[in-house]
Amino acid sequence: MAEYNLNSEKLKKLEEYIDGIEEKEGALINILHEAQDMFGYLPKDLQLYIARKCNIPASKVFGVVTFYSYFTMEPRGQHVINICMGTACFVKGAEKILTEFKRILNIKEGNMSEDGMFTINTLRCVGACGLAPVVMVDGKVYGRVKVEDVEEIIKEYKK
Repeated sequence: MAEYNLNSEKLKKLEEYIDGIEEKEGALINILHEAQDMFGYLPKDLQLYIARKCNIPASKVFGVVTFYSYFTMEPRGQHVINICMGTACFVKGAEKILTEFKRILNIKEGNMSEDGMFTINTLRCVGACGLAPVVMVDGKVYGRVKVEDVEEIIKEYKK
């Protein structure tokens, strides 16, 4: 385990989780979910470890990680802010809301704030067009968001 540049305590827990699974290849998505929950993201070292532990090609693990948008290879903040950029949200000002989040948190889209608290992403459509523009923070939906609401939303998660 020492060859991986990863937290050994978390790696041990992941190893125990994987060892408890009989059909490892069929459980790859579940294993990746567990690993991302433990580590916060799936760096290449962790993907390689999972591939070796499950006796499957690293390319298959990488393929699954890059195919599903839930998985990330970059560290995320404690709180993930998703701004919907679907047509209804965009028309109702989602771009201005995104700009305000980036300005207040001083980060670019897809990046994590310096303090590790926030990551900002955009989504194509969350399917809540009647609430446009929509912002989701850690899965909590905020509808009819105005630029003036952005600071209050951020304060809610800084507590």
